[in-house]
Amino acid sequence: SRPEMFVGRSPGLRAVLTQLAQVAPTSATVLLLGESGTGKELFAQAIHNASSRRRGPFIAVNCGALPKSLIESELFGYDEIGELAVSTQVKLLRVLQEQEFERLGSMETRKVDVRVVAATSRNLEQMVKEGAFRKDLYYRLNVFPVYMPPLRERQGDIHLLVENFLEKYGHK
Repeated sequence: SRPEMFVGRSPGLRAVLTQLAQVAPTSATVLLLGESGTGKELFAQAIHNASSRRRGPFIAVNCGALPKSLIESELFGYDEIGELAVSTQVKLLRVLQEQEFERLGSMETRKVDVRVVAATSRNLEQMVKEGAFRKDLYYRLNVFPVYMPPLRERQGDIHLLVENFLEKYGHK
C-alpha cells in the first residue's frame, strides 16, 4: 500500500516505498540520504505513520536551524543530522546505545523509548573521514540507509506530479 503523500511510479520511488514497507514495522534506526527537497521528512513521517508508534508523537527537529545552545534542549528527533555538533553527537550516541540521557542542568538519568529516523543531505562518510562526524554514531545511524532520489532521476514521475497538483490545487 502506497502512502498517499508519494506520487509516482519510477523505479527509484518504488525502491524507496519498498524500503518503507520493510523498515516501518521494525524498530530499526533509519538514515535518510538525499539532496534537499527529495522528501526525507515526508518519508520519516510515513515511517512513523506505518509503525507501531503511530499513536505517539512524531517530532522533527531541524538541527541546522537551531543554535547549538538550543539543540540539546529539544527532544531527540532529528532532521539534518549532519548539522549536529560533535558534543551533541556523543549524547545522541548514548541515547541510541543505552536508551538514556540526562536533561540539561539535571543529574537524573532518564530512560527513553524512542526511534530515531535521521536525515541528511550531507556526505556523512566524508565527514567521518574529516573528523567532523563521529564514526561510531555514523554506524549507529546507518543501520537502515535509504537513498531518496531527486526528481531529475525520476523524470517519468513529473507528469504524475503535475496531474496530482492540478487536481489538488486547480480549483484555487
